[in-house]
Formats: sequence, C-alpha cells, structure tokens
Amino acid sequence: MDLLDWHRETLSARRLALLVKHLPRDSALNRELHGEAAEWSVSDHLLAAAVDHLAAANWMFACVNSEEGDQPEPPTPVPRPSYDDEGEAPPTTEPSPSPSPDPGSTPNDEAPSAVQLARFFG
Repeated sequence: MDLLDWHRETLSARRLALLVKHLPRDSALNRELHGEAAEWSVSDHLLAAAVDHLAAANWMFACVNSEEGDQPEPPTPVPRPSYDDEGEAPPTTEPSPSPSPDPGSTPNDEAPSAVQLARFFG
C-alpha cells in the first residue's frame, strides 16, 4: 500500500484511518506510540501474574518452614511495561471501586484491556 495514494486521492481518509486503527500489535506505529506496552498481550499479563503468585507462594512456604534467622528474601515481581505513555497510571495493588451495575443493563462482552488486567492482577 502506498500512502501517497491518499494525496493522489485514490485512497479515502476513512480507509486510511481504518487501516491505521487496525494495525497489528507489533507494528512500528504501535511500538512508537505505546512503547514496550504494545508488545504485552493479555496472555503475557496473565502469565506474569501467575509467575508472581507462584513465587509469592513458594516464598511464603519457605518462610513458614525455615528458622527465624534464616528467612529468605521476598521475591521480586516480573517487570511489566509502564503505562504512563497512554495517560494511564501504572498498575497499583489497590483495587479500584467498581460502580454498582444497572439492573437493566447487560454485561459487557468486551475482553478486558491489558491495562485493566495489569491493574487487577497488580
């Protein structure tokens, strides 16, 4: 696809916007706009959360079954991308209050975003 087609008026602005909007996650534009966060999928966030939880469970087991002076160091969490570029705050461990659902509303069928998953799993 030649982007000069937009200037030649053979590519409409609507089609160009649609092409840009649906670029793949690993495209150069997404990496430039979102940095490392563009490379993290939902699966990556879930895997990092699982690794962190397993490390914490192993650490707790080691703490309970070791002597008082021989306590292991707490595990360091898997480094995650920062979301400051998107105007979002970095994920926190504090749960955000959720609004009460409308009795007449239907549940949202959209998958959670990577930012929402990171915020949920901390």
